[in-house]
Parts: sequence; C-alpha cells; structure tokens
Amino acid sequence: MAIEWTSNLSVGVGSIDQQHQKLFDMANQLFEAGKNNKSKEFISPLLGFLDDYTKKHFKDEESYMLSINYPGFEGQKKMHADFIGALAKLKKEYEESGGNIIVILNANQMVVDWLLKHISVEDKKIGVFANSR
Repeated sequence: MAIEWTSNLSVGVGSIDQQHQKLFDMANQLFEAGKNNKSKEFISPLLGFLDDYTKKHFKDEESYMLSINYPGFEGQKKMHADFIGALAKLKKEYEESGGNIIVILNANQMVVDWLLKHISVEDKKIGVFANSR
C-alpha cells in the first residue's frame, strides 16, 4: 500500500520531517517494486538502503532528543531498536524465500503501519516538547 506524506504528519522539526519524507518515499518504492514484480536484484538493494537509512534516521533523531533532554528518549530508543530488529527479520525472510514478492508486499504493510503510527503518535511528542521549551 502506498502512503502519502501529509503536513499533519509533520513533527515540526525540519531535519526529522525531511528524513520521515525520505522514509515514506522508500517505503513507496518498495511497495511499487513488489507490486510490479521487480527482480530480486532490484528489491534486495532497496531493502538494504531502507535498513541503512532507517538506522541513520534513528541515530539522528536520538541525538536530537538527547540535545533537547527529551524525557521520552528511552522509550523511543527501544521502539527504534524493535523496528530495526523487525526490519532485519524481514530482510532475512525475503532472502530465505528466494525473493518471494509476497514477502515484500506483506513487509510493506508492516513498514507503512509502523511509520504512520510511530510518527503520528510518538514522534509528534518530540515536536511538542521541542516547541514548548
């Protein structure tokens, strides 16, 4: 399922919002690749890039939270670690399946659900806290 970035998902912190938009773009590319039966040679690097970019984003977001003494830092850090674990499991399932496109379509749903829920609930709290200081 493709997802669209909308202004109501804005956290209100420019660098975080830009990275979230990039994550949405990558999730959409992954969905389109699966839907259009793109080859394993295309999807595997895309999954790798999504994994690397997610880790970079989480590191940047966590650094920002520490810089503003965000009280929800530990909870966010745990959620980030859980997602990285789920993404690693997904990559492994895809590779072990021999590049089964169904795995990618199911994976996309997990990524979309997590992004929408995490940004609209958890990451919004960072923006509220930052803007209240």
